[in-house]
Amino acid sequence: MTKPTEDTTEVRISKMQNLLDSGLKAYPDRYKCTHTIGELKGLEEGTTASMAGRVLSVRRFGKLMFVTIGNAINRGQISLKKNELEEDSFKLFRNSVDLGDFIGVDGKRYTTQKGEPTLGVQNWTFLSKSLRPLPDKYHGIKDSEARLKQRYLSTCTDNEVADIYIKRAKLKQVLRSFLEEHNFIEVDTPAIQIQKSGALARSFKTHHNALDIDAELRIAPETYLKRALVGGFDRVYEIATCFRNEGMSLAHWPEFHMLEFYAAYWNFEDLITFTETMLKHVIDTVVGNNKFNYQEQEIDFSGNWPRLSFRELLIDKADLDINAFPTLEELQTEIIKRNLLDAKTIANLGRGSLIDELYKKTARPSIINPTFLVGHPIELSPLARTNDNDDTIVDRFQLVINGWEVVNAYSELADPIEQRKRFEVQAAAVQGGDENALEIDEDFLLALEHGMPPAAGWGMGIERILALLTNSPNIKDTIMFPIHR
Repeated sequence: MTKPTEDTTEVRISKMQNLLDSGLKAYPDRYKCTHTIGELKGLEEGTTASMAGRVLSVRRFGKLMFVTIGNAINRGQISLKKNELEEDSFKLFRNSVDLGDFIGVDGKRYTTQKGEPTLGVQNWTFLSKSLRPLPDKYHGIKDSEARLKQRYLSTCTDNEVADIYIKRAKLKQVLRSFLEEHNFIEVDTPAIQIQKSGALARSFKTHHNALDIDAELRIAPETYLKRALVGGFDRVYEIATCFRNEGMSLAHWPEFHMLEFYAAYWNFEDLITFTETMLKHVIDTVVGNNKFNYQEQEIDFSGNWPRLSFRELLIDKADLDINAFPTLEELQTEIIKRNLLDAKTIANLGRGSLIDELYKKTARPSIINPTFLVGHPIELSPLARTNDNDDTIVDRFQLVINGWEVVNAYSELADPIEQRKRFEVQAAAVQGGDENALEIDEDFLLALEHGMPPAAGWGMGIERILALLTNSPNIKDTIMFPIHR
């Protein structure tokens, strides 16, 4: 191995030429493995095996070298002894193989005096040359922008970083399994849509050249999953890539994954019970514990999760009763008078978006442990069913954890006449400059007019729950390749 000061691309290219001169290929097309690196520990003593991986560390002791090879998931130790290899082969490895290179080895499994399962190499071959050095395993990548642009360097050298994405895959697998055990089927809805629908948010706009029409990227799969209910599928779900052209923060990212599911003949009360059961199972399976710390704050998923009223929460945290100010103008005036929100920020917001901003700033950050927030104002929920006892609220809940909205769910509005009225209110807000509001969706209304069964729908951001489960301070840490400048 070369000294760090000599570890340049030019030096590595020179070493690659040494490998070529010896008859090896620098970039062969394949290598036949009998076992993976992760299987090394489980092999019986003396078992012959061939495996491959990236060289992650080398310790030299004269005529003996211990080498760690691995991938993002597993690592294992191999040993090369001068008296067990041809002399030229041992010398070639010592002088031409760098950290970051890929090699294939075959040999016999044994245990060192220190108890480390090891493959004693009898033959090795070269598989791929790394022309640039990997980051130092102890200090990692210092530049935060480089960590985003070159996430692959973190995952191949830092098991803790790689574990985030392993847990991400496991989280989606466990969610899918749980839903399918409860008779849900997975469907796919369009990511390119004629108009935005399913949530109050700003969209990314594009143009469909073949059809010569303007289009928008999906902000939520909701209305298309409801079309599936109309089409006779009683329980459907999707893990959808969604896009919202809004700000970036610890809990928000413009491109994210949303699990949404819909169940015919359920209401939001059924969903509350189902949510607690499902998420306790998922968290226990993925993490192994229903109580853990997130950024030094304990979060307890055990026990029964409490409920809070949306209105009462605002009275408690903002000292404001939204029911006492039923019009947009009255509510805006009161909020500005009390200096609860910036006047310029709220100037073009409809009443629903205004209430949402007030809640996000004054109330939501105070909720740490899993809590069901219920009794949302109707203006906040244009697609949700009106409560039978109070027509100013809807049958909806949000599951809030660590001050984040993790789950949003409600009894669905199946009445096409009422849905049109809700859309008209939203369309008026759009005309008033509210970029988060929705236009009238005639195609969705057409589907509803053909009849949709009573149903309840549920949505959860994959990145938010994963950030909690992996103690990631920012949800961009849960995205393997997030967008960057």
